Amino acid sequence: MSRSHTLSPATLEATKLLGAGVRLGRRQRHWTVAELAERVGVSETTMLKVEHGDPGVRLGIAFEAAALVGLPLFDEDRSRRALEAARIEGRLAVLPERVRRPREVDDDF
Repeated sequence: MSRSHTLSPATLEATKLLGAGVRLGRRQRHWTVAELAERVGVSETTMLKVEHGDPGVRLGIAFEAAALVGLPLFDEDRSRRALEAARIEGRLAVLPERVRRPREVDDDF
């Protein structure tokens, strides 16, 4: 049984923007939906879902389609992406590995 998730308007807007960017890149390369789908390794139906911003499509598939059509998702310079990844890893290193909720303290005497 699948659960439906309520997504924020910002998330839905972002998936639509990503899909539109993929569609634009595909058309600029004069590729059909079938050609891009074949390059990504998915069905035409899945590729149409990417282009329409369906948030249920696997993230890796959407990112692969974006990469193939030249849609920059992060900095295009690989070394800058590596620096950003290292910066994030550095910040994660100083934070606790697990997040725990504080216990309720019963201080009623």
